[in-house]
Amino acid sequence: MTAASRYTYLGPEGTFTEAALRSLPESATRELVPMISVPAALDAVRAGDAAGALVPIENSVEGGVSATVDELASGEPLMIYREVLLPIAFALLVRPGTTLADIKTVTGHPVAQPQVRGWLAQHLPQAQWESAASNADGARLVQEGRYDAAFAGEFAAATYGLDPLVTEIHDADNATTRFVLTGRPARPAAPTGADKTSVVLWLRDDHPGALLEVLQEFATCGVNLMRIESRPTGAGIGQYSFSLDCEGHISERRVGEALMGLRRLCRDIRFLGSYPRADRVAATVREGTTDPDFLRAADWLTRCLDGRGA
Repeated sequence: MTAASRYTYLGPEGTFTEAALRSLPESATRELVPMISVPAALDAVRAGDAAGALVPIENSVEGGVSATVDELASGEPLMIYREVLLPIAFALLVRPGTTLADIKTVTGHPVAQPQVRGWLAQHLPQAQWESAASNADGARLVQEGRYDAAFAGEFAAATYGLDPLVTEIHDADNATTRFVLTGRPARPAAPTGADKTSVVLWLRDDHPGALLEVLQEFATCGVNLMRIESRPTGAGIGQYSFSLDCEGHISERRVGEALMGLRRLCRDIRFLGSYPRADRVAATVREGTTDPDFLRAADWLTRCLDGRGA
């Protein structure tokens, strides 16, 4: 297949990311290529070797996935076109014949650890945790004999010749991971009425109320923030960028006005896309912030400038 029909994802085979990608209807007609890391999956898109990459960006227990947040904030720009929400439950995968009493070492992706910490403390308090590049890679390491057990999706057991010793492991009910499908920059898809917009911004300077000024742009325009996360820029202690998601589509007046305000206030802003919300929940738009409200206000200003009165 050509690059135009190829999607990459955080591999190896058997990751939750692969499961999320296969939930998209278009995946049935794409070549799905596992990559060793989030940067590798995204760089394949930047290099033109793939049309899209699906990567994890947020977990309901652990928060943002820093590798993805940082990669989207740096390097050649990419855009988000879809998101997928996947409920997460882990299985403890072991080599055939292994019992709980045999397990001295366990592995999994670092984001998995906070989601199973309580279960580990109760059932395997003496087991030593070692992080893996992904949960499926942890399963591969167990297959090779490097560790005794891995926390991964139950569906990964057959791929690596392992047994699911315990299933449905999760400390928090309704644990969910959010994944995003990224591609090279292009015109955003048309608004659906239930959309999300993502940006990364860098403050112009550090002064009292700098972040408040950013938040006020959203408040004034009636745009609800869904996530905001600070990340170090690498330029020194106290130097941060802000990654955020908000309700709505850039083509909506309230969202566009808020983003224009941010562009005035901030040293830089990177638009990461407007795309359909996976939960399909439409935003509640307050009175005074609908598109007609903004148009009426603009018309009023034009009349004042033309001398036609208010």
